[in-house]
Amino acid sequence: MTGPAACPSTAEMLERLVSFDTTSRNSNLPLIGFVRDWLDANGVPYRVSTDATGQKANVHAIIGPQESGGIALSGHVDTVPVDGQAWSGDPFMLRRANGRLTGRGACDMKGFVAACLAAVPDLRARTLTRPVHLFITYDEEVGCYGAQRLIVDMAESGLRPALCIVGEPTGMQPVLAHKGKLNLRVAVRGLPGHSSNPARGVNAVQCAGEALAWIAAEARRLTREGPFEDGFNPPHTTVHVGTVRGGTILNIIPEHAEFVMEWRNIPGDEPRAHMARLQAFVAEHIEPAMHAVHPGTGFDFDVQIELPGLSLSPDHDLTALVKQLTGSNATGKVSYGTEGGYYEHAAIPAIVCGPGHIAQAHQPDEWIAQSELDACDAFIRRLADRLTA
Repeated sequence: MTGPAACPSTAEMLERLVSFDTTSRNSNLPLIGFVRDWLDANGVPYRVSTDATGQKANVHAIIGPQESGGIALSGHVDTVPVDGQAWSGDPFMLRRANGRLTGRGACDMKGFVAACLAAVPDLRARTLTRPVHLFITYDEEVGCYGAQRLIVDMAESGLRPALCIVGEPTGMQPVLAHKGKLNLRVAVRGLPGHSSNPARGVNAVQCAGEALAWIAAEARRLTREGPFEDGFNPPHTTVHVGTVRGGTILNIIPEHAEFVMEWRNIPGDEPRAHMARLQAFVAEHIEPAMHAVHPGTGFDFDVQIELPGLSLSPDHDLTALVKQLTGSNATGKVSYGTEGGYYEHAAIPAIVCGPGHIAQAHQPDEWIAQSELDACDAFIRRLADRLTA
């Protein structure tokens, strides 16, 4: 094995990571190539897994004993777009001023990945009794596809950590639970005709509107009736419609309409049951009148993303460990999703804890505080102390 490479600071490592435009629509292979070179220079073994196109890749590196067990530090390197945002400088050139480091992905979540990579020489120099796994994944922002592929790869290799820390921005406070999410595309098939005789057609926009009215009422019902779980804000499952499209010009009965919606469910509340309620309403109250005009009309439901929720017990050993490493007596719950839900469903208990704050994520002039990176560096070194002989 080669000797350890020169040790850049976390900020210097972050500068390199930000310089790669890894917006989810792009390939992440240039960044992954940089990571592989860094791991090779430090003599760290790793596995690479890719998507079907070969243009997106994960890295699963193991420092210490090359075996299952130990703990994983997990981060994604894709980012949301900068299109249409008012940045004050180049989003892919890290800028440092007044204790802030500004650049796309600095907070979500290249800051955490940079801290993990910067720690590699120190971790490798130690006599670790249990492995430290590094998960670096693709396409979290558009469906956690990299994490799902990584789980398949771990099943093939047998190299699974016992526990996982997902470094999404939490201000270095342990987060035990997050909501799940189901994204649904609803397409409406109508029957076109001249608007002067609406009874001879099926207005897809108006049929969609009936469903949208039911969804609005359902949102109010969930707010009123729950179920509820303390710690979430809001403390119940939510439903939301994000986009609506349909129609061409005013005097044509719309043949097509479409809307995209989501449920963000508290753990234990099954989003498929909510979807079934919508489908039952459509089948009973909307489609019969559509079919009476033409049997080829109706609704189509296409699940686009189904993200499992996360729920780690406050009494779990991982909870106690992360509280000790952060010095925090408090834990939290969040309404956004992470890859942690997939790891938990793959029987790898997971917790969310990382530098930065979600309020800075996805924003123009996205930034992370140097103090947050310093806290993350100290967290990783304290974790290494626990795993060192």
